[in-house]
Amino acid sequence: MGSLNKAMIIGRLGTDPEVRYTQNNTAVANLSVATSDRYKDSNGEWKETTEWHRVVAWGRLAEICQQYLKKGSQVYFEGPIQTRSWEDKDGQKQYSTEIKALGMQMLDSRLDSGTDSGDDNGGSSRQNNTEVTDEVSEGDDDLPF
Repeated sequence: MGSLNKAMIIGRLGTDPEVRYTQNNTAVANLSVATSDRYKDSNGEWKETTEWHRVVAWGRLAEICQQYLKKGSQVYFEGPIQTRSWEDKDGQKQYSTEIKALGMQMLDSRLDSGTDSGDDNGGSSRQNNTEVTDEVSEGDDDLPF
């Protein structure tokens, strides 16, 4: 069997998306996403840990992130983990490990996400099901649940 490089995270943005453009006018969005885990420690007290993830989106997906996401937005990202390296101005080799976003789904309600759809009939309880991905899930028919 081959290998698989796919990360799937659900978390909240720590900052507004940072978007820049390459020399070829391709949008690149840098996002900082926090995921949290709650557990009881040995004394029975609830503890929470937070992990920060770098996410990079390109092209149209980067522009959608810039337009619809903001600090605090809850979002699902999926894509491969990649490590980049470069030399800084002092000649030191630097590394960055990040998730290259190939799919994204906004999970906030419409009112929470700051988008105005003109719909005033309980939008806060509905999910914003905007999803950007090319993948289709197949082969789940054999699952026992």
